[in-house]
Amino acid sequence: MEKSVALGVDIGGSHITAAMVNLEEGTVIQNSIKRTAVDSRQSAEEIFTAWCNVINDALVDIKNSERNIGIAFPGPFDYENGICLIKDQDKFKALYQVNIKKELAKRLAINPSNIRFLNDATAFMQGEVFCGAAKGYQNALGLTLGTGLGSAIAVNGIARDADLWNSSFLGGIAEDYLSTRWFVNKYKTLTGKEVKGVKELATAVKTDPFARQVFNEFGRALGHFLVDFINANKSEIVVLGGNISRSFNLFAPHLIGNLEAFHLNTTVKATALNEYAALIGAASSWNLDSNKKERN
Repeated sequence: MEKSVALGVDIGGSHITAAMVNLEEGTVIQNSIKRTAVDSRQSAEEIFTAWCNVINDALVDIKNSERNIGIAFPGPFDYENGICLIKDQDKFKALYQVNIKKELAKRLAINPSNIRFLNDATAFMQGEVFCGAAKGYQNALGLTLGTGLGSAIAVNGIARDADLWNSSFLGGIAEDYLSTRWFVNKYKTLTGKEVKGVKELATAVKTDPFARQVFNEFGRALGHFLVDFINANKSEIVVLGGNISRSFNLFAPHLIGNLEAFHLNTTVKATALNEYAALIGAASSWNLDSNKKERN
């Protein structure tokens, strides 16, 4: 039998968000949503305390024995065993090689087996396949576009990390061209002016031809990048998430036009679930787990 609810948790370098997810309906239970900023440069104890406060607040009405938790977490990470492998980054230095699954289980008074971890891009894609923009598609590709480039593919409803961020592209790697820093650097190259990010450029598009040029070039580059991966995975749909996807309408025409130039009619959509995608995807790992047991 499928579990009817589970907790979805989305952990990043500066925040934690948690919410109960109705797995039958694929919806977030609104009054359970909890979020707080977390400084990932703090000590391990301070980080765990902040995380557990949010998780316990979201789980307030759920008995310990029934607490099933799915956590979306950035890599590198040992997702099966729950061990953080992030190093040489300006985040989670105090958690390197720490078994986060065991530490959380101890603090939350639950069994470690009640905690699952997913790559954050995988959780995003799993959510979109479960009840979002990619629902009903057999082969899907998802990208999270923001400060970095996350990627995942889903086959027959099961998502996995595609790890495309460091793929060779235009003489560098994909993340150099398909992230926020590319927008900032490109606009500065064209104008000599500095902007904070994509949102600022998006507000200037109507009056600033250079801002429009940046979005047009991004769309073409993204389309060019996607061609080989769409062909390799026979992707029927590409779903885009992350902060850059909020400006989807500004780069979509050039993205889709480039795909069509390569004779691809793959559907391209922005996320349907927005910030809830990773929460729902992480929680739905319990739904998938139950389904696998039923089939065996």
